[in-house]
Parts: sequence; structure tokens; C-alpha cells
Amino acid sequence: MDLELEPSLESIITQDSLKWIFVGGKGGVGKTTTSSSVAVQLALAHPNDQFLLISTDPAHNLSDAFCQKFGKDARPVEGLSNLSCMEIDPEAAMSDLQQQAQQYNNDPNDPLKSMMSDMTGSIPGIDEALSFMEVLKHIKNQKASTNDSNEKNEAISYKTIIFDTAPTGHTLRFLQLPATLEKLLSKFKDLSGKLGPMLNMLGGGQQQDMFGKLNEIQVQVAEVNEQFTNPDLTTFICVCISEFLSLYETERMIQELMSYNMDVNSIVVNQLLFAEGDESSCKRCESRWKMQKKYLDQMGELYEDYHLVKMPLLGCEIRGIENLKKFSKFLIKPYDPKTDGGLLLAPIDSGIFIIMARGNQRDLARAKNLKKQQENQKNQKKSGDPSKRMESDADKMRRKQAEADARKAADAANGRKK
Repeated sequence: MDLELEPSLESIITQDSLKWIFVGGKGGVGKTTTSSSVAVQLALAHPNDQFLLISTDPAHNLSDAFCQKFGKDARPVEGLSNLSCMEIDPEAAMSDLQQQAQQYNNDPNDPLKSMMSDMTGSIPGIDEALSFMEVLKHIKNQKASTNDSNEKNEAISYKTIIFDTAPTGHTLRFLQLPATLEKLLSKFKDLSGKLGPMLNMLGGGQQQDMFGKLNEIQVQVAEVNEQFTNPDLTTFICVCISEFLSLYETERMIQELMSYNMDVNSIVVNQLLFAEGDESSCKRCESRWKMQKKYLDQMGELYEDYHLVKMPLLGCEIRGIENLKKFSKFLIKPYDPKTDGGLLLAPIDSGIFIIMARGNQRDLARAKNLKKQQENQKNQKKSGDPSKRMESDADKMRRKQAEADARKAADAANGRKK
């Protein structure tokens, strides 16, 4: 094409009409870092609007990326108040779905109930389906809270929702869900029409309530599916690295997305070395860069009508809101090794923050005690005097207990003397 698109995501960041942004690609190519960076740039560019970043990957990494614990409910990012994150738990959603199914029929011997239980446990992509339903439930609740004018509430209306998706295969199943549900509901309608009288005898009309609920879900899914195929409302950002397998899977994913009528015009290439061309460059780095450049050239020819964004491989991890702010600017302004090569990121205490991300306070306390003991050991080695070492928490507890026992014994002895 004669018109070459800019190697940045500025058009996506500045587009006011977007409601949904999907970020996906092969496993291990930096999807979470890219989706987090996109969300950060959106929040910075539109400070008066609210944004939501959702992880649909069963192996969540948003908590690790932001060094902050997230869960199934949206929680604001510390240091960026107009951005919230949530990590969907498919297992919890499955448990809720089974509890809801029990409300329709409490008879454990009902054959229809048994059939439904077996189907929900064996349908391919059921995790993706439950994740999708969790998203619908969350958005529906937010709309209901926002439209409630009788009560004063602080419900949030999100301008754009960004999806940090699972690896390619899971993502494609996730996007296939509307068509899959439509076919499934069509089968149930046929079943209801043919076996209606029998179902009423077995369940007393409760099955009809179930079919009505499924029809309601179908309407909601159709509405979301219509938005997903609207390029003014939805776009997909492909993430890859400059290697053959990643390039091959990216092309396969783009072909699939086009078959779903989804808009995709941006590709982010991560972990690029960018040869410095000076004496400090090692031979292995130069060899790696030559290999990456070969596939970059192929991408340039294959995707000349795409925004091809080239992101650098830095010397440290990109974790924490401040580091994400620094790194994400390269999505807007292309990385230049001459001017940006000296970028410094804030150091992160990995051990403590990994445990904080898991949200286990007991493990966090253990980590702090372990770190304290390590510092005490260092001080002991420096002083060279074992008598000057600091007491551990266990030593203090044992000493206090011994003192208390001694006082009790003394009091008892004094009582006998009197």
C-alpha cells in the first residue's frame, strides 16, 4: 500500500468511540505487559474517564504486573485512580452457576438436571464461557447501579474495557462463544418444543423458567457480539515476538479474527534487542538481533497496512505502576536506542511483592520475618560477636514465657510461706 501506518498505538489511545480493546497472542510474548501498558496510556490520556482492565487468563498476572492484589471485583490501581483491574475466577463462577441451577430444581434424580450438570462440565471452552458470563454480569450490575437515580451511589461507568486474554487458542474460543451459545440455545428450543409436555410433568414448569433465562442471556450475548464486530467500538491488538513460531501463530490468529469480522490493525512486537552498533554489543546479541530483524522485515511486508509497534527488551522487569508508565510511552512514541537506551526503571523487591500479589497475609508476615532474620545474620557476621546478635521473635516469646513461669513459681512459694 502507498500509505504506511505509523508504528504506534496513538490512533487507538486517542479514539473516543472505543468501548472494548482485546490484547492477545501466543503464550509468553508479553500480553499482560502490553495490555497493562495500553490501559495505563488510556488512563493518562483521558484523566476524566474511567477504564477497566480485565484478565480472562486462568493464570492471572495483573497482580504481579502492578504489584498489587486484584480479585474478581474491580479494584482501583494505586497511583492511577481512573484505572481499575479485575481477575476473573472461572472456578468460582462455575460454583455460582451450579448453585443457580439448583434453584430451579432440588430433585437430585431429575434426568434433565443431571444432563445440564454433565453438559456444563464437558462443553469445550466452558472456562471461557464462564469468564464471558462474569463480564456480562459485571457490566450489567454497573449499568443498573448507574441508572438507579433513587439512591446515591458511586457506581462507575467505564469508558473503555481492556481484555488481557489467555493464549491464542483460549482467546479464539472466547470470541467464538456468541455463535456457540446461539447454536446451543437453538438446540434447547427444539428440545423444549418437542418435549414440552413431558418437561412440564417432570419439573412443574420450572424448566420453562430455565429456558426463559437462557433466552434472556441470548439477547445480552447478541448485543455484545454486535458491539464486538463494530470497528468503531471494538479493536484487537495482536502481541508477538520476532520469531518464526510467534509470527506463524499471529498470522493464524489474524485470519481467524477476520473470519469473526473483528477489527484488527495493530501488532505489538515485544522483546526486541535493537543493536546499539558500539563495542559494548556482544556477538550473541548481534546474532539475535539479525534473526529478529529478518522476521521484522517479513512482518513489514506482510503487514504493511497495520500499525507495527516495536517494543524493546529492557535489562530489568517491567513491574509496578511507575515502571509501566515509563515503558508504555513507547506504544505512542517509537523507541529510539540512541535517546531511550539509558532508560532507568525503579527497582522492585520481587520476593515481597510476589507474596503480596497472592494476598496471603500470613505468608507476607513470614516473608518479613525471613527478611529480618537475614538482616540479623548479616549484622552478626559484621560484628563478629555472637553475644551482640538480635533476638528473633521466637527467642523473645520463649524468654517472656520463662519469665512469666518464674514469676508464677515465686508467687506460689510466697503464698506457702504465709
